[in-house]
Amino acid sequence: MSAATTTARRAAALTPGWRSHVLRGSVLLFVLVMLAGTLTTDGFYSVSNLKAVLNSAAIVGIVAIGATAIVIGGQLFSLSIGTTVAVSAMAFLYFLRFGLVPAVVLTIVLSAVLVGLQGYVVGRLGANAIIVTIGAGALQEGGATWVTGGVSVYPPADAPDFSFLAKPLLGVPLPVYVFIALAVLGQWLLVRTTSGRQLVLMGENPRAARAGALPITRLTVVAFAAAGVTAGVAGVLLGAFNQSGTLGATGTLTYDSIAAVLVGGSAVTGGRGSVVRSAVGAVLIAAIADMLLLRGYSTPVQVAVLGFIVGCVILVNHLNSNQRTRA
Repeated sequence: MSAATTTARRAAALTPGWRSHVLRGSVLLFVLVMLAGTLTTDGFYSVSNLKAVLNSAAIVGIVAIGATAIVIGGQLFSLSIGTTVAVSAMAFLYFLRFGLVPAVVLTIVLSAVLVGLQGYVVGRLGANAIIVTIGAGALQEGGATWVTGGVSVYPPADAPDFSFLAKPLLGVPLPVYVFIALAVLGQWLLVRTTSGRQLVLMGENPRAARAGALPITRLTVVAFAAAGVTAGVAGVLLGAFNQSGTLGATGTLTYDSIAAVLVGGSAVTGGRGSVVRSAVGAVLIAAIADMLLLRGYSTPVQVAVLGFIVGCVILVNHLNSNQRTRA
């Protein structure tokens, strides 16, 4: 029996209990957050505010869906993903001069290439993903500043109508529908495709993956390119909503998306995670941020609270991992 097969069976044996614990914890945390918001924060439990929470969760969640692939593959995080979303929004508004459909396609392709190249460097050269993505983020910022001259990007005067991308559909913001569709698609690709299962195995045990002759470089590129695709989609929606593009438009999106993935129960070391649970984590992150905003707390306080929550989640996952190892 190969090392890869042994690792796969061991991971499968551990998965049900781990999934059950994470699911119960996510549901409990979600209920507590919603209950706390309803009882302690004026205006939290209103139709308009809940729509705002969902809209905010959608953008974070779309980015988190792609980020989940990177984390599950054992490559930690991409610290340039927020910059990529901002660059994508700027690119979308520029590409509108070629038509709406070409603008969307070109934006997503550009984003996938930008992030996929980072995956190639990480997978092919074995470089540290954190270092690579920090450098890539700086390059994207420098390139965008050079191309735009440091000013905001706006759609051209003869741009096609793209207002429907920012309008609600049946009372629900369009990004929410995109978020749900991508979550379902992402979970299916992770569970039902060969590349998805190989990605999980690679994150669970890189040595076994190499011993089993898995295409490490290709899988890493696929994971990063998937993050690039979702970043491109988020950029299109963000550019359509703001009708302008700047590097500072994404704020704490990078950290919010990472927090959503971790709160959703994905293991920092890779090999365990779920796109659907990352989506739930995005809703939790958005609800907590909204609650803090309504209570008048500043952005630094919001980031600190989210950091505390993520730290607790990482600690719990680490303790659970040690428990499984001893077992």
